[in-house]
Amino acid sequence: MSERKPVYRRVLLKFSGEALVGGQGFGIDQEVVERLAKEVAEVRGLGVQVALVVGGGNIFRGLKASAAGMDRATADYMGMLATVINSLALQDALERHGAKTRVMSAITMQQVAEPYIRRRAIRHLEKGRIVIFAAGTGNPYFSTDTAAGLRAMEIGAEAILKGTKVDGVYDKDPVGHSDARRFDEVSYIEVLKRDLKVMDSTAISLCRDNRLPIIVYDFTRPGNTLRVVCGEDIGTRVVGD
Repeated sequence: MSERKPVYRRVLLKFSGEALVGGQGFGIDQEVVERLAKEVAEVRGLGVQVALVVGGGNIFRGLKASAAGMDRATADYMGMLATVINSLALQDALERHGAKTRVMSAITMQQVAEPYIRRRAIRHLEKGRIVIFAAGTGNPYFSTDTAAGLRAMEIGAEAILKGTKVDGVYDKDPVGHSDARRFDEVSYIEVLKRDLKVMDSTAISLCRDNRLPIIVYDFTRPGNTLRVVCGEDIGTRVVGD
């Protein structure tokens, strides 16, 4: 078997909070976290500088709470705190797999995370640490998708690798439509026009303006994160027009 060679020097991995649920329906499935941590640690082992953003929807969804009557800003701050819980769970698992990590939070909480400082984050990456960006952007009304795009550009990542439960981007929901067609490559504009649900529109626009490619792939299949980092043709690439 030939030695794996990464095609990226620095990437940002984006996972939804729901990705950590597994078969539980709510909260954190430790088995899923362990598998995810093992793969991310293996990516780092190839010499790739890795940053992570994870959502909080497995614990609390701000938009859902807002729709039920809660103040939107309050609900979004609660959602940010949920991402900190997920980030700490990933940090714990990553370090048990031998990876050095830092959690950097956009909301100050000195006892559990460093404050987010761009230059410090880059220095951590250069020293071989996996950096987990928690609490979104620190602002209500912005999703963790937008936080992923923003942080990726701030640290000079070469791509956002978005792990999902499907094997790419489809023209319609593949769960309910047997004739759904998967894109090998799709433009930012097409994603926005057709509302393809890759990431929210703010995040897609941000990536488009800065020509930051997004690769959407099935993270539930063991080894796929490594395959994407090594340039294998899986998933869907979201690129320039």
